[in-house]
Amino acid sequence: MMTDSSNDHEVFTYFNEIGIIAQLSSGLFEQCLPEGLTQSQFSVLNWFVRVDVEATPGRLARAFQVTGGAMTNTLKKLESKGFIKVEPDKNSGRQKRVTMTRKGSQARDKAIKAVAPLLREFAERFPVEKLRRQTRQLAEVRQYLDEYRYK
Repeated sequence: MMTDSSNDHEVFTYFNEIGIIAQLSSGLFEQCLPEGLTQSQFSVLNWFVRVDVEATPGRLARAFQVTGGAMTNTLKKLESKGFIKVEPDKNSGRQKRVTMTRKGSQARDKAIKAVAPLLREFAERFPVEKLRRQTRQLAEVRQYLDEYRYK
């Protein structure tokens, strides 16, 4: 279905707002993270809870839309902290399997607890029921965009 070009500005503004919100919220969130944990490292740990318990580095790179080198760098830092394990795939001599360790799970939980005061303050300003409705709508947008990238 084609939309009228007069909607282009509104759609652009919508995505621009999402982008600005993402930058601002990431900056605030990263300030609350325990020392030594970056936003990108937390995001990988969170992926293991949200999506799957195991992945290849390539799958993670595709999921985060970063280069293999960038993901390898992030994984090396997480591994050096004991937050993940990178092991050879038993079925393939070339591939590796990445899993989150108990220590990684604890670091993720600690990060969420550290940001809790910010989340509570936000919830005072924006009622959770309103956020819940918006979250459902944003999930639809995310799903569409996730599928669109494979067209």
